[in-house]
Amino acid sequence: MEQNFVFAEFALCAAVILVTGSKLSKHADVIADATGLGKSWVGLVMLATVTSLPELLTGISAVTLNDLPNLAVSGTLGSCMFNMLVIASLDLFSKHRPVSNMVQQGHQLSAGFGIVLLALAAIDILFGKYLPSIKQLNSIDPLSILFIIVYLVAMRLIYSYEKTRVQEYVEEVAVQEQTKKNPLRNAIIWFTVHSIFIVAASLYLPDLAEKIAKMTGWGESFIGSSLIAITTSLPEITVSVAAARMGSFDMAVANLLGSNLFNVAILAVTDFFYVKAPLLRCVSHINTLSALTAIICMGIVVIALTYRSEKKILYLAGDAAAIAFFFLLANILLFVAG
Repeated sequence: MEQNFVFAEFALCAAVILVTGSKLSKHADVIADATGLGKSWVGLVMLATVTSLPELLTGISAVTLNDLPNLAVSGTLGSCMFNMLVIASLDLFSKHRPVSNMVQQGHQLSAGFGIVLLALAAIDILFGKYLPSIKQLNSIDPLSILFIIVYLVAMRLIYSYEKTRVQEYVEEVAVQEQTKKNPLRNAIIWFTVHSIFIVAASLYLPDLAEKIAKMTGWGESFIGSSLIAITTSLPEITVSVAAARMGSFDMAVANLLGSNLFNVAILAVTDFFYVKAPLLRCVSHINTLSALTAIICMGIVVIALTYRSEKKILYLAGDAAAIAFFFLLANILLFVAG
């Protein structure tokens, strides 16, 4: 009975994040457009950032309220893996050609920076113990500062390289989502309301995940890389699937790859809140499997964007099937290894 209640609570949190995540993205884009803060770049960054709020808040609450650094890291890296599975599933919404053949090759830049950041995270998990920490800043890991620097450089270069495409993309989203009856004041109010709901749901998730891990005997790494990762990725799924159904595949791919970049930056922020020790040095080495799987999948994306196959086998292209295979394999290994 208690087990059913816990799973029901988990499902309720997932539903809250699903609904509020999609609304949050819409109002954030309206705010960016209405304030004139640069609806091209600000809108795109805001869209990618707000859909990653669950990962950020869940990670912070896991280390501050529940002292579960392993769950925080596995959830964030698991979300990176799951985002790649969502990219693979976009082929289901394209009628004839693979998505990799329909989107612009500029996404290679986002995928490349994602590979660099995830590789740095994997290195830190395995070998970070040999590096000093910055005790004056809550024992923060020096590599966490590097994560932020690489992320900011990535944002700058991506903006410079794809300025024209980003402008067209955000204007399209703004036209579709902004209405005359939804002025800036209403957008700010509803943005705040939905933020409160998504914060509440995200803060509650780690405690529920810990209870599920104890009741089922599943390991924290598997729980974080599966249940937590899927739940906190629901906003990305909502935005990306909606974009794909409209035929805006560039928007969907950009959102998912941008979310992966932000997720590694989240690890740096979470590290600052975990005052006991550098975050990535306190987690199980099994988390490197999630990072490496995401790296492999992003490498497949780079190959697909370069080769640009024109054929699909049944509903998926070869690259999408490969991503799905590696995602499934990684989760089986995570489940077995615990």
